[in-house]
Amino acid sequence: MKFSTPAVLVATASVVHATVFLAGDSTMARNGGGAGTGTDGWGQFLQFSLNVPVNNQAIGGRSARSFTREGRFQTIINTVTSGDTVIIEFGHNDGGSLSTDNGRTDCPGAGNETCQTVFNGVQETVLTYPAYLQNAARAMIAKGAQVIISSPTPNNPWEGGSFVYTPNRFTNYSRASAAAVGAAFVDHGQYTANRFQALGKGTVDAFFPNDHTHTSPAGANVVAQAFVKGLLCGNAPLKAQVRNSTASVPGSCI
Repeated sequence: MKFSTPAVLVATASVVHATVFLAGDSTMARNGGGAGTGTDGWGQFLQFSLNVPVNNQAIGGRSARSFTREGRFQTIINTVTSGDTVIIEFGHNDGGSLSTDNGRTDCPGAGNETCQTVFNGVQETVLTYPAYLQNAARAMIAKGAQVIISSPTPNNPWEGGSFVYTPNRFTNYSRASAAAVGAAFVDHGQYTANRFQALGKGTVDAFFPNDHTHTSPAGANVVAQAFVKGLLCGNAPLKAQVRNSTASVPGSCI
């Protein structure tokens, strides 16, 4: 199932021309794992379900930390206005160890812990995953934007031959971060895992042409559907801009 192409919005005084901004990694970004790889991010398909435009600022290889350090969160903060929505989803690149710093790993912890590291010859104070998300979300909310913090999508849960999905720590961190700042939360990881389980191993394996992380366009469309299902089953204001009814989107509310 692919969502219908959105109708042209008519410029009238009653139409709110809000924009949805996306902040995330390659699983959300245009071209997914890279141009020419045959993959795409789910953020490219979200536009087909909404009555408002989508500005996909996700970029491959980024974590909450590197998205912050490179000024990408700040660019969105500077751009958003009252009535816009920002969807934040990270986690695939946020793990690892600071002993061999790749510029993406966050400081371990769930609060205000900090770590010191040297990356590319520059001393850096590294924050935790929740701190990066909450700092960005608070600044966006202060501009009048609505924020949705989303749990990371799963790698192929059929990779080992049988279905296995266990939410990682970034799901709990993202849920807690949303609660801490008054943002909405979508458990995108669980909604996606549920759809992948229902579709079966053969179908889902075909969604991952190169590795266990980056999806084909068909797979990205399913992952986008899973996010929309979570949106429709939740209470985020963006729910009102979804073109599809809850029943028409595959899956069940959790």
